[in-house]
Amino acid sequence: MKFTLMILAAVTLAACQQEDKLPDSGLAGYDPNLVEIRRDDCIKRGGRFGQGGLSGAFVCVETPRDANKSCSKSTDCSGECLARSHTCSPIKPLFGCNEILTSTGGRVSLCVD
Repeated sequence: MKFTLMILAAVTLAACQQEDKLPDSGLAGYDPNLVEIRRDDCIKRGGRFGQGGLSGAFVCVETPRDANKSCSKSTDCSGECLARSHTCSPIKPLFGCNEILTSTGGRVSLCVD
């Protein structure tokens, strides 16, 4: 009986050994300075960095090189071609719901959060 209790105690203690490797937290590659890095990159490009859209995610808002230029389809702009004014969007990304022109010049509604 004593022998069985000793074996049982040894097995129980063996099960209590600490793991050598920590479990994966799902944060591999996470950089706590990422927001600051993205902000600095945005500002260097002449953008404005902050929260945008309904999600409140951080975003770099930039003025496209062709802002307010006349357009007749989306391929005329680096941003969006606004359907109402037929001009390239003044900022990129363009949040909210906007009527834009497609690559063929068709009019559609685009909603970006």
